[in-house]
Amino acid sequence: MKNIVLCCAAGMSTSMLVQRMKDAAQKKGVEVSIKAVPVAEFKDNIATADIVLLGPQVKYELANLQMQADPLGKKVAVIDMMDYGMMKGDVVLEKALKLME
Repeated sequence: MKNIVLCCAAGMSTSMLVQRMKDAAQKKGVEVSIKAVPVAEFKDNIATADIVLLGPQVKYELANLQMQADPLGKKVAVIDMMDYGMMKGDVVLEKALKLME
């Protein structure tokens, strides 16, 4: 099972996207664990995550967080602003799965 973690400022709007992603995964028959956490909890979650997706509002953290993820061989990516704003869970899930290949 793949473990996807979404990081944002506080975890509120991103939790809606998580639900849409879970719905999309269920429809596709893909087994994934998806959760949203505030960016402050990145360090607590990077070890178990297969990929971390950042909300567009915290994309300025990308370089710093990728530096922390590199030694663990983990990827950090920013969610496309349009996909995030329109809550396109299926599209975000698809991109995350591609990045984990």
